[in-house]
Amino acid sequence: MSDPAAAVRPSLSADTYRHRRERFLAAIGEGVAVLPAGPELLKSRDTEIPYRQGSDFHYLTGFPEPGAVAVLTPHDAEHRLTLFVRPRDPEREVWNGARAGVEGARERFGADAAYPIEQLDEHLKKLLEPADAVWFSLTGLAGDLEMRVLRLVAGFRGTRPRAGKGPVDVRDPGSVLDAMRLVKEPEEIALMRTAADLAARGHLAVMRAGRPGVGEWELQALLDHTYRSAGAECGTAFPAIVGSGANATTLHYHANSRRIEEGDLVLVDSGAEVGMYCSDITRTFPASGRFSAPQRRVYDIVRASLDAAIGAIHPGAPFSGVHEAARRVLVQGMVDLGLLTGEVDALIESEAFKRFYMHQTSHWLGMDVHDVGMYRDSAGESVDLQPGMVLTVEPGLYIPADADDVPEELRGIGIRLEDDVLVTVDGNEILTRGVPLDADEVERICLGE
Repeated sequence: MSDPAAAVRPSLSADTYRHRRERFLAAIGEGVAVLPAGPELLKSRDTEIPYRQGSDFHYLTGFPEPGAVAVLTPHDAEHRLTLFVRPRDPEREVWNGARAGVEGARERFGADAAYPIEQLDEHLKKLLEPADAVWFSLTGLAGDLEMRVLRLVAGFRGTRPRAGKGPVDVRDPGSVLDAMRLVKEPEEIALMRTAADLAARGHLAVMRAGRPGVGEWELQALLDHTYRSAGAECGTAFPAIVGSGANATTLHYHANSRRIEEGDLVLVDSGAEVGMYCSDITRTFPASGRFSAPQRRVYDIVRASLDAAIGAIHPGAPFSGVHEAARRVLVQGMVDLGLLTGEVDALIESEAFKRFYMHQTSHWLGMDVHDVGMYRDSAGESVDLQPGMVLTVEPGLYIPADADDVPEELRGIGIRLEDDVLVTVDGNEILTRGVPLDADEVERICLGE
């Protein structure tokens, strides 16, 4: 009879997680890291939000279950990775599915030692004692574990003058892990390509289905169906934005409750999640199949700004240069459309453009949609792009429906276009061009041609 817990597997190779842990352990020196699994969250009463493992915890362990704690100790060869996990429990597994258990933590997830989570207090003090610092994130999300760690550190501070050992400092593991996660490994990039391909399928599906009379919520459901049926076990990477008409001018519109009308543009911002890695695509299309002349003018400006921004992505280029390239094209477009008057440089300096373009052009992408990583160094200078980094590029123009001082035919138009871009040794690779951008091609898809 097969072991039901054998279905609980890491999503990447054991060597990938082991290599990450060794890099992390080398970086923390004589410290010990304590990382809790992501918390379980309730939607209401006893209804749980579908569980997703914490990204840092997953990054170093691959362990997918809640109720676990990882302790990484560079000074102890037999306990470099110790996992405290929920033990196997046939009765609970009937209700909630298989658990890896203590044996699975060792055999399938590479733990040097593993214990039931109930034994954490019994072992934690001994594991921390040889360290000079505890690497633990003080986010308030770890429940009583945070107080347990802090009490142990306080105790060591009191005894260290006599004992000469024990950690007296708490440091943020994110200061190491953020930089590690920022540059993606080949296995990560492969998962992100798959997530991008699935997101492209979803966007093509809604372009074909998003006709006048269809509800925004129906397109949201179609996205989730497309992702899940194609293999994205978590479905969407974030709640989809489906904004028709003037709803497209609200940046994080999530109600998705309006019925699409004739002549509307439909802005869809959505991505898939595959193996804990995300994609993030935005496209804007005409529900009636053809852009009106004013809609097409705005669309072409946003498309040109996207192209300019992507052209600024290559190794050694500053991250800030992506936004600057997009912004310049957009501000010139605002002048050409009659939204603003004046010189482009002066309008950028005064930030007058923010009325119609109020957000940054890019963010890091990876295990989190807005992934970890610094945008500026300690001196305040923009970080330089490196091969393996993945970032979004998402310029837009948002013209309020009640903007009485702009040309009437432009009011209520909201357009954003977004691609996911990998920095390569030679320049960049656009991961999300499975869904077209060319306005004529978008119209053909919408018309079913």
